[in-house]
Amino acid sequence: MSYYNITEVESALIALSTSYPSLTTLITLPHATHEGRISHALRIGSGKVDLQDAVLFIGGMHAREWGSCEICINFATDLLEAYTAGTGLAFGGKSFTDKQIKAIVERLQIIVFPLVNPDGRHYSQTVEALWRKNRKPVGSGCVGVDLNRNFDFLWDFPKFFAPSSYVSCSTDPCSSVYHGSSAFSEAETQNVRWLFDTYTKIAWFVDIHSYGELILFNWGDDQNQSSDPTMNFRNNSYNSLRGVDNDSVYKEYIPAEDHDLLSKLSSRVHAAIEAVRGKNYTAIQSFDLYPTAGTSDDYAYARHFVDPSKNKIRSFTIEWGTDFQPPWVEMEKIILDITAGLMEFCVAATPGLAIKKFWLGALAWAWLIIIGGLMLIPPGPVCLVCGPNMAKLFGSISILIGIGALVFNPAKQVSYDSTAAHLTQPTSRR
Repeated sequence: MSYYNITEVESALIALSTSYPSLTTLITLPHATHEGRISHALRIGSGKVDLQDAVLFIGGMHAREWGSCEICINFATDLLEAYTAGTGLAFGGKSFTDKQIKAIVERLQIIVFPLVNPDGRHYSQTVEALWRKNRKPVGSGCVGVDLNRNFDFLWDFPKFFAPSSYVSCSTDPCSSVYHGSSAFSEAETQNVRWLFDTYTKIAWFVDIHSYGELILFNWGDDQNQSSDPTMNFRNNSYNSLRGVDNDSVYKEYIPAEDHDLLSKLSSRVHAAIEAVRGKNYTAIQSFDLYPTAGTSDDYAYARHFVDPSKNKIRSFTIEWGTDFQPPWVEMEKIILDITAGLMEFCVAATPGLAIKKFWLGALAWAWLIIIGGLMLIPPGPVCLVCGPNMAKLFGSISILIGIGALVFNPAKQVSYDSTAAHLTQPTSRR
């Protein structure tokens, strides 16, 4: 096997929707690309669209990053096959139980959009391997917009960023990071926005890129801070000041609980990837790579702050591997690494997993306390044959064990599974 061409990506999605009709929906995206291609996404889940939280995974936004599509397809395939067979999954040293797989499919919606930029991928695979942008002519004899600079988050970067910020964007149509004529000027980014607008229960988002072996979380425009809510991307008094590292003039506001959640979930994904075969992905804030504007992950997270009626979407970017197009034998291993990371991401986002674990444990220990209490009540009805002294001893021990277990309940330590679902200038890559 080798990398999919664009026809094979579409065929793989259609095949999954045909093979698992009760668990999937093939989504036709409304906006055709410049070269006339219609894109598709796949929704996975046994529940109702309007009731369950959704996770959106996208790939293939940058044309030269070939393996992102394959990661998305492999993730969807593994999840559907395991759920249907009633089995767990194992990726090297990382495994997931059948119960976890069942919970993901039955308690979440997973939306997979593996190929955002089919025109660009086709050109990269047939003409110019390191092509990054889409293929729409943009004037001055130049072609293409960097789609991950075309989202509506501080898109007009000369207005919003300090001249010294070295923000990874350009107004030059010939630049590899050209941001387009306006936010959402491109059919491909309009398709991503359509998914957010249509599937309003999306609460989690991962944009899959290469390369760098990184797990990136919000924000990308400046360093995070949680002390001054007025210092934020909507406040025009900070225009032309953003994007300078380690200054005191501007830092992007993020609620402390969100920062904590994003950091912890990034660490979980890191641990899952590392468990497969030892790859050490670094989890950092996006800005630590370089300042950006118009990116998908910051747009997704910003939607709620612009319009509080919209769902808050915690957003991440994964930069897999150390090359845009590694040899296929290595790409196969990377696919397993990142599939494990995405599966762990879904386990963390699945409502109720840890709540169930915690309360089952709590009930068990509470019952132990009750039994202990009964032993202490004369004549110790639960331990008549023991005698009063032994009954008191066993009763006291039972109560102490029960109280200690409730306080230090191991299930409580993984309650992030449910909390997550209810809290809420280098070469350009992402």
